[in-house]
Parts: sequence; C-alpha cells; structure tokens
Amino acid sequence: MGATLLCELGLFLLCTLLSTGHTEDAVLTIEPSWSSFFIGESVTFKCDMNEGKNTDWEYKIIKNGQEFLPYKKRKDYRLHITSTHRSGEYQCIGRRKKSRGGKNSNTASITVLNKPRATLTAGTTIIPVGGSVTLTCSVQSSDGWKYEWFRRTQTTNEVQIRDQQNRDIRVSQGGIYSCRGTRGNPVYYTDKSDGVTIEITFSNKVVVKQQPNWPQIFRGETITLTCEVQEGGETTEWEYEWRGPRTPTQWTHNNDVTFRVSESSSGDYMCKSRRRDDSYSSTEWSEAFTLSVSSKPRATLTAGTTIIPVGGSVTLTCSVQSSDGWKYEWFRRTQRTSEGQIRDKQNRDIRVSQGGIYSCRGTRGNPVYYTDISDDVTIEITFSNKVVVKQQPNWPQIFRGETITLTCEVQEGGETTEWEYEWRGPSTPTQWTHNNDVTFRVSESSSGDYMCKSRHRDDSYSSTEWSEAFTLSVSSKPRATLTAGTTIIPVGGSVTLTCSVQSSDGWKYEWFRRTQRTSEGQIRDKQNRDIRVSQGGIYRCRGTRGNPVYYTYDSYDVTIKKTSDKPRATLAAGTTIIPVGGSVTLTCSVQSSDGWKYEWFRRTQRTSEGQIRDKQNRDIRVSQGGIYSCRGTRGNPVYYTDISDDVTIEITFSNKVAVKQQPNWPQIFRGETITLTCEVQEGGETTEWEYEWRGPRTPTWWTYNNDVTFRVSESSSGDYMCKSRRRDDSYSSTEWSEAFTLSVSTDQPKAQITSDMRDIPVGGSVTLTCSVNPSSSSSSSSGWKYYWYRDEKSSEALTTQDAVFHSNGQISVSQEGLYRCRGGRGNLVYYTEDSQSVRIDHRAAPEPESSSFLTPLIVGLVCGVLLILLLLLLCRFKQSKDSFFARTRSTNQSSAMNHMIKDEAQHSRHASTVQGDACVYESIKDHDDTQNDDSVLYAEVSHDRAKTKKDNDDSLLYAQVYYSKAKPKRHKGKPAPAAVDETVYSEVKSQTALGNCAEIK
Repeated sequence: MGATLLCELGLFLLCTLLSTGHTEDAVLTIEPSWSSFFIGESVTFKCDMNEGKNTDWEYKIIKNGQEFLPYKKRKDYRLHITSTHRSGEYQCIGRRKKSRGGKNSNTASITVLNKPRATLTAGTTIIPVGGSVTLTCSVQSSDGWKYEWFRRTQTTNEVQIRDQQNRDIRVSQGGIYSCRGTRGNPVYYTDKSDGVTIEITFSNKVVVKQQPNWPQIFRGETITLTCEVQEGGETTEWEYEWRGPRTPTQWTHNNDVTFRVSESSSGDYMCKSRRRDDSYSSTEWSEAFTLSVSSKPRATLTAGTTIIPVGGSVTLTCSVQSSDGWKYEWFRRTQRTSEGQIRDKQNRDIRVSQGGIYSCRGTRGNPVYYTDISDDVTIEITFSNKVVVKQQPNWPQIFRGETITLTCEVQEGGETTEWEYEWRGPSTPTQWTHNNDVTFRVSESSSGDYMCKSRHRDDSYSSTEWSEAFTLSVSSKPRATLTAGTTIIPVGGSVTLTCSVQSSDGWKYEWFRRTQRTSEGQIRDKQNRDIRVSQGGIYRCRGTRGNPVYYTYDSYDVTIKKTSDKPRATLAAGTTIIPVGGSVTLTCSVQSSDGWKYEWFRRTQRTSEGQIRDKQNRDIRVSQGGIYSCRGTRGNPVYYTDISDDVTIEITFSNKVAVKQQPNWPQIFRGETITLTCEVQEGGETTEWEYEWRGPRTPTWWTYNNDVTFRVSESSSGDYMCKSRRRDDSYSSTEWSEAFTLSVSTDQPKAQITSDMRDIPVGGSVTLTCSVNPSSSSSSSSGWKYYWYRDEKSSEALTTQDAVFHSNGQISVSQEGLYRCRGGRGNLVYYTEDSQSVRIDHRAAPEPESSSFLTPLIVGLVCGVLLILLLLLLCRFKQSKDSFFARTRSTNQSSAMNHMIKDEAQHSRHASTVQGDACVYESIKDHDDTQNDDSVLYAEVSHDRAKTKKDNDDSLLYAQVYYSKAKPKRHKGKPAPAAVDETVYSEVKSQTALGNCAEIK
C-alpha cells in the first residue's frame, strides 16, 4: 500500500508539473487588478511569502530592478499614483527576521496614463417621432468603470440623470448630454466627455420654394428661397435653419433668404424648422431643392431675311435660351447715327421697314435683370437696279498666271449715281469699295463663282440684289504646240511651221532657232501663228498674250533638215562605256563611197568643241569621256561632208559602290522611315562625287547627296542601285552597284507579352517579357525598344517608379493589374500594335502555422515520462512478489475528445495470488505509427480505484493522452480523419511483478 501511495504521489507531482510549469517562491499581487491606472488613482501591492507567518518576514519593493521601498514589516503597501513615472515592473523581496534568508516574488507590471476624458457617442443625434436614441459612454481601453450621466438645455442648468450608471442608456428627450466614468474606492472620476446635442423630430413636413419660380436662373439674377412648414405649421412660431451653398447655417426667425446668384450658388438647398421655445425639437430636413445657375445669357436676334424687298418689311425675333418671363428692349443704329432704343417695342417679335443695324436684349425680374445684348443683325433695303459682272479681257479660257479684271456694272440708270461695290468670290475683297473692278493674277484657287452688288455711297443700308454668278474656270499653264507640214526642206523650197495654244484666243507667237553649233536665237519680225522657213535647224515657239505679257511653256523642239546631195558622216561606237584602264573604238564612215579622210571633234559640257589633232583615220581609239563627232574630207579643193550626229562616251572608274540601309534592320514594315546610302569604296573618301539612283522611290537625276530618306510603303519594295561620278567630270562614272533588295512587310507587327507566372508571390514580383517576331532569329537585334502600360485605359508608359526594368524587353512588377506592351524603333518612332493584355494578381499569403505550444508541452511530457520511470525502479526494489506485465491496447478515436475506449488487458498465465502493494506497469503504444507527423501529446494521469470481483486492493490508473496532429494527411482512397485531436487511454494496472519492469511500446 505504501508503494502505491508513493506512486500516486509521484503522478500527482507530475500532473502539477505539467499544469503549472514551475512555482515562484513568493507572490506579488496588485489590487485592483486593472491593466492600467490613471494619475490620481491608488494601487495596493500585496506580498505573500507562502511560508511561515506574515510577521516572520520583512518586505521590500523593487521597481525596474532598483529599490522603491525599503524593508518594512507589513506585507501590504498602498501607492497613490501622482505621475506617469510610476509605470514599470514591480517585484517584492522578503527576508526572514531571524535567519535573514530571503525570497523573490514574481514581477507585476503597472502602466500609468494621464487622467482620461470620457467619450460619448450616439448612434444618431436625431430622435425619430415617438422613438429614442442610444448613448454610449466609454473610457479608453480600461476596465472597472461605472458611469454618471448629465443633461442640460439652453434654458436649464446641467443635472445628473438618476439611476443611470450603465455604459449604454436610451433617451427620448432632446438636450445636451455628457458623461464621465467612475471607479475605485475612494471614487476616481474621469474628465467629463464633450457634450452631444440630441434633437427630437417633429412630424411636420417642410418644403423649399423659389420666387420667381423660373425653371432656369442666370448669374446675376436675384431670387428668394422660402421654407414653408406644412400640416398645421401656420399656428406655431418657428425658427429656421438652412443648408446650401449661399444660405446661413445658424437658426433664424426669417423663413426666406434672398440673394443675387452666381455660379457658386448652384447646388442643393434644404431647410428645417423648430419651435422658438424648444431648441431641441425640430422637423426633418426638407427634400433637396436643386438650384442650377447658368452663365449670364446673351439674347439671340434672328431675322427671317436681312434684305427688305422694295416696299416691304422683315420680321425680327429676339429670344433668350429656353427660359421664361422675358420682356425685350430693341435698338437700331447706322454707320452715321449712334444707337438708340426703339420706343414702345417690348415684344419678342417686331416688324421693321428701315435699313440699319439692329440689336436687342432681354429683361425680367425686380430688380430688373438684363441679358447681354445680342449680336448685331444688318438689315438692308433692296434697289431695283440690276448689276452684272464682266471680265476683261473676255477670253473664254483663262490660264494660271494670267492677269484679268472683273467689273461690276450697274444697269438701268446707274450712270447718274455714285455707287460703292461689294464682291463675293474666291479672290475678291469682301468689304465695300468705291472701285467697281478688281484686277488679280489668277491661280487654280481663283476658279469659282463671282458676284457683286452696289449701294449708294450715302446710304449704307440700301443696296441692289446680288448679280448673277459669273463663273471663272482657271486652267493649268499651257504649252505651245509646234507642227510642221514636213520636216525635210526640198531643194530651193521651204516648209510651213504652225504654233498653237489649245483652243484659246488672243495669242501672238515668238519663234526660236538653233543648230548643233550655234546657240538659240529669236527669229525677228515673226509673231504670226504660221511661218515659212527655208533653213535647216531646231525650231521651237511659245504663245504670248495680255498686258502684262503672259507666256506659255515653250513647245517641244522640231528638227527641220535641208535636202541636198551633200552626205552626212555616220559615227558608230563599239560601246559607249570605257572600261577601267581601257579604251573604245569609234568608226566614222560616209555612205558606200571611197577616198575619204576624217576629221574628229570632241567637246564636253564645260568645254567647247575642238578638233582632235593627228586623227584622220576611219577608226580611232579613245580613252577620254566626252561628246564625239566626225566628218569626211576628200579632193582638192577639200570637200566636207556634213558633221555626224553626236556620240557620248563615258569612262568607268574602278571604285566599287554599294547601297547600304540605315537602320540596317532585317525586316522593314510599312510606315517606317529608312535611309539608303550610296557608298564609294576604295579611296572614294578623297573625291567630291555626285550620285545617280535606280529604284522605285529614288531620284533618277544626278545629285550631290549620297543618300535618300523616305517613308516606306508597299510600292517601295524592289531593287535599288546607284552609281557615282566626279563632280568635275560628267563623262566618267563608276559601274552600277549591285542591286539592294528592299522588301516591305505590309502588316503592322504586333508585340507579344509573356509572363513567368500570373500570381505575384508574397513579397516577390512577376517577370514580364515583351517581344516582336519572337520566332525570328534576328528579332533580338532588330532595334526594338519596349513600352509598358498598366490598365486598359492608361496611355502613360510605366517608369522605373512603377517597375524594375531589366534587359531590353523584360520588367519585374509587384503591383497587380492588366499589363500590355508595344515595341517602338527608329528616330521618328514607329510603333507596333499593342500586345494582348495579361492580368497579374496577388497570391494570397498562406496562414502561418502556430507552434507556440509545441516546445513547452514536449518538454513537460518528457519530464513526466522520466519521473514515471524513476518511480517504477523504486517499486522494483520494494516488491518481492511475482508480477505480470500489464499491457494495454490503445485505440484511436476520430470523432470526439475525452471518449474512453474499452481496454483489453493481457495477463500472464501465472498470476500471483499474493495481495499487497502493487507496482505500476504501463504499456503505451501509438495506434498508428505510419504517419510521421509532428504531433503534440498531452498526458493527464488520474487514479481510479476499481473494484475487482475479489474486492482486492488492485488499482487501475488511467493515463489520458491527447494526441494532436498538426496537419492531418489525406491518403489516396482513404477518408480524411473526422477530427484533428485524438484521445489515447492507457490502462496502468498495479499487480505483483516477477520482473518488476515496465514495457513501453
């Protein structure tokens, strides 16, 4: 029995250890046990040594590790708090009066705050009809308070509300309420709360009305808003409060407000009323009356027509934009009289029969409000005289660059009157002028209809009607046409040349002639359309007419040849291009005849023609560029043939030329701007060159610029070549470069966006990649820069403040949103289409797993198991009887905690019949050891005296172990456990043991 009690005592100590951890030697408590104290309150420290009598000890208080009170005989100390410096960590130290042995208590924390002010809040400050409101009084995050409530009105002093100490109260009276908190003994009071005004609502309805009640109010007008109390409000004396942009906010005895409106007056106006003898009862706010103030209006003056017919009149109408209540004032002036008001005219519509400048304005209200005066409307009287537009010269076809005069003629007696004139047309003045004609040099923009009208110089508001339209059609500058009946002059005869200008009149003609060896000169005394010539040569002509003289473009050349028996030499060249370091052969011949020698001639664009010395052969070789010709000679005296036609010979330089593209992107898209450059290689840098191009979008003449810049289109696709020559030698050039093929893509490229993930991890970012033609191997070197945008409507590109920019085409973002990108390149930036949008979201942060209980519980469990083992070893030395191992089988419960499972005890076949103190043997086995989870075990050991059939002293001890899995695992094909916590019961039965040992499985 003694051993059993010893075991039970050990288990009891184990339970105490697991439940409380460790025990302090002394205990310091504070009363009251509030979490915080305020200046003015008191706190009592109590120090209990838990040993001997209180009078055996002396007590000292320590604050924040320093002595606060020296040793005293009393265990209690009352501290009156006077400052926030009393906050801190307090501890008491006790020492024995005799032995001087001591104990230290636990620490107790005190927080001291300044004296608080109570806070009064109301669910609403308006008590509905027949209802009440709830008021709440509180003190900042502290405990133990009761509350005192107070009420006052503007006519009564403040009094305390009896029998109300709760935190929340309901009130049905209007007034100004306040409260304060109380606690402790002696009583401690907080400062009073701020006052809260509670009002009672009447059932009377109020409404805001406007006078005058025009639907549209303009800036500068004066209106009155009235607050009307309905449903019996006439018998009560009221005062009124307004809400609105231009109304007083304090209570007033006047139920209306009158003011001059401006744009700032627009808004909602409301009012409410209360009895004059009760300032805490009022009606509800009226429904909002919306005042919309428009800018000061301008009257609009319209006329059915601005021309008064002979003996008639016109109707004028004055109006103000869709608004009511207007009267109108009318005004008239002329260029010679000042403006005056038209008397007895206040209607919207009037009829007038006088010419002049009319205007009007609207008026309404008291005081009178005026609109801005309308724009002027000019009314004119029509004369019966007819006017007509005439052209000088009156050629049926007028060409760009010619000078003409248009005249406005007044018919039917207009000669006896002094007139002034007004024109309508593309190239005529629009103001009145004393000149009846306009002279101008025509262009394509001069084409159109021209009209005029006239009026007496002394009456600016009477005029004729507009003339009928005179249509002027301007043609492009013409080119003269030269034709010849025949281009061969017969022997002793002549030919007729004809110069003409396309189906038009009034032309004279100038004639010109030149030869290959004489410069061009004008043929004197020849101005006719047709002339006869008997000289060979190159002829052209042009037409002239008008004053100042107008010239057509020159006609194209016509070559006239004179027939004779005299032959013309023929010059032929094997090739007209001299290769590098080589020469070409020129051959001069006279038609199938013999005995000829030859004279050779050469000239350039900068040098006159000269004979080549020591060259009389039929064939010669030349290595100079230039313009060559020849003639045959024979006989004595010498007979000369006519000189051959010219042959141009050019020299080829060895310099290579190449066409290069900038920027040198492998793929060009429609709309991009590129530059093609013609580069002369192998020493070309030291020479001044000029260049010629071949291609769809390049100039075909020689130019000093070695590059061409253009915006490409589909028609730009094709082969481009160039060649160059020295600027001082027009007959020497390089060969054509190899063809550079430009292929223009017609479809605008579209950027593509990719992301490494769609959810932003906690504290991380998502990487976005933008590319153009990602499948192309050259896309990375194609000059693209990338522009990033967030949200569909945003046109502002992201900056380094919005994202982290990596290598070209990649950014990291940490903000959620809808992202897109596009590429751009070039100096005049060319943009791709926007990519599709990608949505990036934040990933929800996983809830952290709590393991705050794990460490102390495991430590407690291990200590308990070790204590049990020590007790079992002690029993083994004291017991001398045989014992059997008690084994228990624990089963798992998944549905509820603290449910006991039937235990099955396994006993040895040799049970002892000797009774006495029993040793405890425990067999504990986890029912499921296949899941390697981190688990928390709670052990509760209780002692239960169980009666057996023999009523012996054998006892059962049950150790209840809480087995808690931190995260239950789900296995495929198996249902999840119904509960997280599992309860394991182990039966510990005391018996006599042979081996005096404990088996733990």
